[in-house]
Amino acid sequence: MILSLLDYAAVAVFALTGALAASRAQLDIVGFAFLACLTAVGGGTLRDLLLDRNPVFWIADPGIIPTACAAAFLVFFTAHLVESRLRWLLWLDSFALAVAVASGTGVALALEQPALIVLIMGVTTGTFGGLMRDVVANEVPVVLRQGELYATAALAGSGAALVLLALGLGSDIALLGCAAVTWALRAGSLRWGWSLPVYRSRPPREK
Repeated sequence: MILSLLDYAAVAVFALTGALAASRAQLDIVGFAFLACLTAVGGGTLRDLLLDRNPVFWIADPGIIPTACAAAFLVFFTAHLVESRLRWLLWLDSFALAVAVASGTGVALALEQPALIVLIMGVTTGTFGGLMRDVVANEVPVVLRQGELYATAALAGSGAALVLLALGLGSDIALLGCAAVTWALRAGSLRWGWSLPVYRSRPPREK
């Protein structure tokens, strides 16, 4: 039950970010729906394909795509009311990331995958939908922006779920903890500029 709720929550919020990206690119309503659906199901589809989970989640549950389309249509008719669509996109994306990482982590755990695969599936589910969105919208992918906590937040959240399970807590608590850690780190990066050190090339020595 909780995995289905996580999938729907991730789909709805990621679809909103895809539609906001479409509004920034000034696409038509079909473009809104396409970008919303791509963002909503991209990470989960890759996860299910890698895990050989058949059928993939949005084929198994026909309500997924209409949910993403509904979010797209909502944004199409209301985006002009938003003062800063980029700011809304980034904050909604942080919530979507947290929920999607918990979803990917939960699916891998339910399939009794080893810890490394659980971590990879959590990161994959959380990041690839947004990556596809940004590439199609011709934006610099959020996951690759200099020093920002994004994939790192996803990895930490998925790792937190494993730690909570190792401490004997239930899977529901572990997945809630996963989402909370992921969102806290991503929100800190957006609000206070938390970041990782980036590579700096040294200037060439004078001869």
